[in-house]
Amino acid sequence: MYRTAILTYDKAAFFELGCAIELFGLPRPEFEHWYECEVVSFSQKPLSFISGIQLNCKSVNNLKGYDLLIIPSWPTDEFDIPEIIAREIKRFYRKGKRIISFCSGAFLLAELGLFENRKATTHWRYAEIFKGRFNDVEYVDDVLYLHDGNIGCSAGSSSAIDLGIEVIRSDFGNEAANKVARRLVLSAHRKGGQSQFAETPVQSEAGQFSKALDWALLNLCKPINIDLFASKANMTRRTFDRKFKANLNITPKDWLTHQRLNHAKSLLEKYDYSMEKIAENSGFDNATTMRHHFRKEVGISPSSYREQFKSANQGRISCR
Repeated sequence: MYRTAILTYDKAAFFELGCAIELFGLPRPEFEHWYECEVVSFSQKPLSFISGIQLNCKSVNNLKGYDLLIIPSWPTDEFDIPEIIAREIKRFYRKGKRIISFCSGAFLLAELGLFENRKATTHWRYAEIFKGRFNDVEYVDDVLYLHDGNIGCSAGSSSAIDLGIEVIRSDFGNEAANKVARRLVLSAHRKGGQSQFAETPVQSEAGQFSKALDWALLNLCKPINIDLFASKANMTRRTFDRKFKANLNITPKDWLTHQRLNHAKSLLEKYDYSMEKIAENSGFDNATTMRHHFRKEVGISPSSYREQFKSANQGRISCR
C-alpha cells in the first residue's frame, strides 16, 4: 500500500485536483491493495477555489509519512514558493521518493531544481514561458507525459490522467491499470509519446478509426496486416497512416507492438506460461521477437518483468 499525498493550495486548479483524487483517492474495493491517499496543504486555513468553492483538507507541516507526492497544479507566473513547501519537497525528493506533477505542476518542480538536466513537459500553452524561465531543463514538446519511475510530469488535464494510469500500471500491474481506465471510460490507445492535441476533435460517438483500434485490440494474438487494419477504419493505407501520425504520433505497426507488449505484461503478471506461449498469445512471431521488443520499450527482459512484478506484490502484502 502506497501512502500518497495530493498537494493543494489556495486558488489551485480544481479540475486537475479532481483528476488526482479520482485516480489515487477514490476507494477501489475491487483491488486487494491500493493507495492510502490524503489531500494535504501546508496552509492552516480552509482553501478557496473557483465559484466560491471552499475545501477543508489535511493540514501538514512535513511529508514524512508519504511515499508518493502528486502536484496537480501550480501558478505559472513568478511566484515565491513558501519556504516550508520548498524544504519539504526537496527533502522528499532527496530521500528517493516519487513525485509526479500534472499540467502546470511542473513549474513547481522546475523552480525547485528537480528537473535540472532532465526532460520535462507541461501544457502546450505554457511551453514558451517554461522554456524561457528554466534553461537548465530539456523541454520536450508535444508529448502527453514523461515518467522515469522516480519523477514524472504531464501536459494538459486529460494527459494527467494518462500519466496517473501509467503510475498505477507500474505499481499494480497492467490489469489493474486497464480496469481503472475502463471505469474512467478512457481509451486504452494512448501512451506517453503521443501528440498533445489531435488534428481533428474527438467525436461524441466512436468513429471507424476508433472501432478499428478496438478491433485490433481484440485480435492481437493474430497476424494483423496493416492494409487490413486500414480497411477496418474504412480508409486507404495512406490516409490511415496519416491519421495515426496526426492523432497518436506513432505508426500503426509501432502501436500494435506497444499493445502486444501491454497484453504480454498482463499475461506475465497473472500466469506462469512459458515465454513461447506468452509470445504466441500476444501476437509475436516467437519469444525471441517478444524479448527484443520488451527490452527496447520496457528496458528489461520479460523474465525480469515477471520477477519484478512478483517481488512488488510481495512487498505490498508485507506493507498491509
